[in-house]
Amino acid sequence: MTIAFVLFIFTLLVSVCVGLSRDDRIRESIVTFGSIIMMVMDVIFCVWAFGAVNNSTGYITCLMPESRPVEIFNIVIIVGEIFLFLLITFLSIKHGKVYCILLAFAGTAPVLWLDFTGRAVENGAMLRVDTLTILMFLVVGLVGGLISIYSNGYMRDYHHHHTDVEKRPWFFQSMLFLFMAAMYGLISSDNISWIFFFWEITSTVSFLLIGYTRKEEAVNNSFKALWMNLLGGCGFTVAILYNTLVYKNGSLIELIGKGADFRGIVIPVACLAFAAFTKSAQMPFSRWLLGAMVAPTPSSALLHSATMVKAGVYLLIRISPLMAGSQAGIMVTTLGGFTFFAASLLAISQSDGKKVLAYSTISNLGLITACAGVGKPAATWAAIMLLLFHAVSKSLMFLCVGAVENATGSRDIEDMHGLIVKMPKMAFVMTVAICGMFLAPFGMLVAKWAALKAYIDSNNVLLVIFLVFGSATTMFYWGKWLGKLFAVLHQSETLRDIIHKSEWYVMYMLTGLVIALCVSFPFLGQIFIEPMLWVEYGFKAGQIISSSDVRVMLMMLIMIALMPVLAIFLIFNRKEKMTMSYMSGANAGDDRHFVDAYGGIRPSYLSNWYMEEMFGEKKILVPSLCVAAAFVVVLMILSIGTGIGGGFR
Repeated sequence: MTIAFVLFIFTLLVSVCVGLSRDDRIRESIVTFGSIIMMVMDVIFCVWAFGAVNNSTGYITCLMPESRPVEIFNIVIIVGEIFLFLLITFLSIKHGKVYCILLAFAGTAPVLWLDFTGRAVENGAMLRVDTLTILMFLVVGLVGGLISIYSNGYMRDYHHHHTDVEKRPWFFQSMLFLFMAAMYGLISSDNISWIFFFWEITSTVSFLLIGYTRKEEAVNNSFKALWMNLLGGCGFTVAILYNTLVYKNGSLIELIGKGADFRGIVIPVACLAFAAFTKSAQMPFSRWLLGAMVAPTPSSALLHSATMVKAGVYLLIRISPLMAGSQAGIMVTTLGGFTFFAASLLAISQSDGKKVLAYSTISNLGLITACAGVGKPAATWAAIMLLLFHAVSKSLMFLCVGAVENATGSRDIEDMHGLIVKMPKMAFVMTVAICGMFLAPFGMLVAKWAALKAYIDSNNVLLVIFLVFGSATTMFYWGKWLGKLFAVLHQSETLRDIIHKSEWYVMYMLTGLVIALCVSFPFLGQIFIEPMLWVEYGFKAGQIISSSDVRVMLMMLIMIALMPVLAIFLIFNRKEKMTMSYMSGANAGDDRHFVDAYGGIRPSYLSNWYMEEMFGEKKILVPSLCVAAAFVVVLMILSIGTGIGGGFR
C-alpha cells in the first residue's frame, strides 16, 4: 500500500506545483511529465495490488486504527473539513448564496461533532483495495492523466478563442490533479468518514471548475452543482451518524457484511443511495450536470463524465448486496431506470454536442444505478462493465467535441456535417467513440445485454421496459450523430488541421483503449469482476455473456465492416447517369444552392430532425423532474419508515 500512498502524495504535489507555475512552458511540462509519471505509478500499483490481493478475503487492507499514520491523517481530515466549510462560506457570502452555507454546515458539523467528542468509531482497516478498486484506479489514473495532457493544448486554444475570460490555466489544471488525488483517496478508503471527506473535495473542485470563467451563468451553474451535491452530502452525514451511533461501526466493509436482512440496515443504505443520486446527477438532480457544460471541455471529460459522477455509482455498486429486494433497492432501480429512459428522450432533441453528451451521461449513469439497485451478481457485473466502457468512450467523445469546437468554432452537431471529408482523422476517432457507446461488440451494448438478462432474471418488468425503450432512443440520437459525420455535400473541402499533436496523441490512445476494452471484456470480467462478486455475494455470478452471445456480436461487427464493401460491389460498373438533386427550385449547379421563385440564389441545408415539439426540454424536462422528485420523496419515506418500523427489509 506504500505505492498507493506515494501515488496520492505525488498527485497532490503535482497539483501544488502546477498551481504555483505562471510560466506556460514550465506549467505544461510539469503537467505532461507529472501525468506520465502518475500513470506509470498507477499501473505499477495496480499490478502489485492484483498480485497481493488475498485469495480468501478478496482484498487488501491497511492502516489499522491504532497506527500512528491514522492519527495524523485523522487530524489532516478534520482540518481539511473545516477548511472546505470556510471556503464554501466565504464564496457563498461573496456571491450571495447563503443557502449553501446552511447545507455545508448541516453536512459538516455532525461529522466534526463525532470527531471532537470522541464518538467517532474506527474499527477495522482504514484502507481497502480489491479488484474493483484496481479497475477504478486504472480509470482515474489513465483516463485522468491523458485528459490532463490534452488540457495543455486545449487551454491554449480555449483562451485564444475566449479572450473575454481571464487566463487562469494554472488554476484549472491544478484542480484537475487535486481532483484525481481526491478520487484516489475516495476509492481506496474503507472508513466511511474518510470516504465522505474525499467525496466533499470532489464536489468542491467541481464547483470551482464549473465557475472557471467567472461569468454570471458559470457562477450560477457552479452554485447549482454545489448545493445539490451538498444536499447529497447531508444524506451521507445521516448515514455516518446512524452507522456510528446505532451500529458502533465506521467501516464500509463491516456495514456491507451485516447483510441485507440486518435490523434497520435500509436506513443508512437509503441515505447513501440518496447521496449517490446527487453525485451521479440522477433526476431530479440532473440539472447541475447540464449546467456544468459551461466549463472547459477537459473538466467535462474528467469530472463530469469519466470519474466524479462515477463516484456515486461506485458507492452504489459497493452497497449493492444490501439492496436486493429491499425498499432502498426498489428506490434505486426505479429512479435509475426512469432517469435512463427520460434523459435519453431529452438527448434526441439536442443539437449542441456537449448537451447531447451531458444527457447521454445522465442516461447511462441511470442505467448503472438501476443495475446496482437490483442487488444481484449478474446486474452488478453489468454495472461495473457499463462504468468502465462509459468512462473511456464518453471521455473520448468530450475531447473530440472540444477539439472540433476549437478547430471550427462550433460544437453543434449540424456543423459537423461531412466531417469525414473536412477532418477525416477526427471523424475516425469520433466514429470509434460513438460505436463504443451503442454498437456490438463494443462495450456498452455488451453490458446492456448483460443488464437485460439480469433484469429478466430478477422479474423486474418495469426495468426491462425502461431498458428496451431507453436503448432504442439511445440508438436514435447516436445514429443521427454518426450519420451526420458521413453525410457529405458536393465540393466539401478539407479543413486545415490546427489541433495540437499532444491532443491527437491523447485521443488516439483513448481510441485504442476503447478498442482494447472491446476485445478484453471477457478477460476483465473473469479476472477482475468475478472475484469481487464472489467476495460480496458469496457465490459465483455464473456465465454472464456466453460464447454464443460473443459469436453473435462478432457476426454483427463483421456485417458492419462488410457494408461498405457490399455497397461498392452493388454499384460497380453501373452506368446510371449522375444528376443534380431537386431542391424545391432550379438547382444552381452545386447541390448546395438553388434558384428560388424570385430568381435569387439561396443556400440549401440538410438537417436532422430533433423532434423538439415532442421530446424537447420545454415539453418533458419539468414533468420528468417532478416525477423523479416524487419517486425520491415517496420511496425515501418508505425506506426509512421500513427501517424504523419493521426493522428489517
